[in-house]
Amino acid sequence: MGKFSEMVRDGREYMKRWPQQRVLAPMFPENRVILATSLAMKTMPAVAVVTVMMPYMANLNEILPQSIMMAMVIFLMPLHGLYWLGKRANSLLPPSLAMWYRDLHHKLSEAGEQALPAATQPRYAELADLLAKAFKRFDKSFVFSKGLDS
Repeated sequence: MGKFSEMVRDGREYMKRWPQQRVLAPMFPENRVILATSLAMKTMPAVAVVTVMMPYMANLNEILPQSIMMAMVIFLMPLHGLYWLGKRANSLLPPSLAMWYRDLHHKLSEAGEQALPAATQPRYAELADLLAKAFKRFDKSFVFSKGLDS
């Protein structure tokens, strides 16, 4: 259970770190997954309660066990998104994105932006931090330079 809870925790942190910029949506699934997960976190607990309460209130006791199981599945749906985000945050960047990460890190350093040293094997979590800094420092055109537009 420790590994799963770490991934969920990392996913929650990654949700906060990933820059929610429209220009990134066609290139990375993070924007869609974060939106769906945050929506699920807000709505699924209520849907789970309604799933149990409807048969209970209608006195349909024969389907109550199924509705309880369905409610448990519905209630746990946001964990799937958080787990995916945690797994993604800890995944290494593919070579083309790693090169783009290094180029972007170099551009930020040249622009005088304080940044941690470039990771030798960058993960998506480091890319999220770097992108957040880049969006604060540059206009959105930096996304299309080198690596991502191909």
